Amino acid sequence: MGSVQKYEITEPWLKLNCSLGEAPFYEEKTNTLRFLDVEKCQLHSVSLAEGPSSHKIVKQLDISMGCTADIEANDGEFIFGGKYGYGICNRTTGEYRWIKKVWSDDEVKAGKPDRMRGNDGAVDSQGRFWVGFMFDPLVAEFSSEGAMFRLHPDGTLERPLSGITIPNGTTWNKGDDTMYFADSPFKTIYQFDYDVETGAVTNRRPFFVMPEDNRYGKDAVPDGHCIDEEGYMWTALHGGGHVLRISPKGEIVAEIKVPTQQPTCPCFCGEDLVITSAGGTGGPAGKGVDEFAGSVFKLNVGARGLKRFKFKGGVAIEGGKVDGKVVAE
Repeated sequence: MGSVQKYEITEPWLKLNCSLGEAPFYEEKTNTLRFLDVEKCQLHSVSLAEGPSSHKIVKQLDISMGCTADIEANDGEFIFGGKYGYGICNRTTGEYRWIKKVWSDDEVKAGKPDRMRGNDGAVDSQGRFWVGFMFDPLVAEFSSEGAMFRLHPDGTLERPLSGITIPNGTTWNKGDDTMYFADSPFKTIYQFDYDVETGAVTNRRPFFVMPEDNRYGKDAVPDGHCIDEEGYMWTALHGGGHVLRISPKGEIVAEIKVPTQQPTCPCFCGEDLVITSAGGTGGPAGKGVDEFAGSVFKLNVGARGLKRFKFKGGVAIEGGKVDGKVVAE
């Protein structure tokens, strides 16, 4: 391994105590960052121009959201992967409606929706929204009955990957012929051959495996990640107190030391890398696992992220809840 560029963040940009801060998303049009606290079921927002003083909890939700994406031709709402499937949420009010539940009738009868939740995901260049679902640690035991779903703009739902434990960091390379995806407990980020026309993924193989010398700690696993314009990946190490920059060949070329052990996901906002974290309530007596656990961090890294695509479902997407209960699509 060649020389590794080193950065260090010493304090939060936004000091919070998120239980599971996740899914940072840059709303470029308004220069706003939205992100989630998956376990507290909160939607957060902060203006990048105004800074931390503009932070607000947009909505205290009654379900967990795992990831979000913008919608083509719809600036007022975003699409999300949440507790039961896919939904649409108002950016300003946080009110939401369901558009597609993901589990089969047999799985519903077996209680699977109650013990699972949405986690990480992203939209591909054709406007399909990929979302990984995993066991919900708040209500279920550790299991590998998770899956990756793919929602097409016409509403077609597919399940290209199954047998997943904790899905994280779905991205595509600059050439749009490779998809990356982490199953965190296996300490591995995988790569697949990717068919841009159909969305098919094949030839699963390791792209990056955590170093065997445990230099970032024995509990460090790859969590969320993003890709910069040069094709390099930035991945958070949950339990490892770092964010790594990884070359297209899978080699570590830079590392950011962050002042908390549980960074979860990085996101580009211009040349700033914004990083969410977890553990704000995971310590003794509900306190943080460390001083800055659950906070948001920011660092200028002199690079910009690859374009994030929008879901092409448009504005005419229906579905919903009746009297607070999930109903059919």
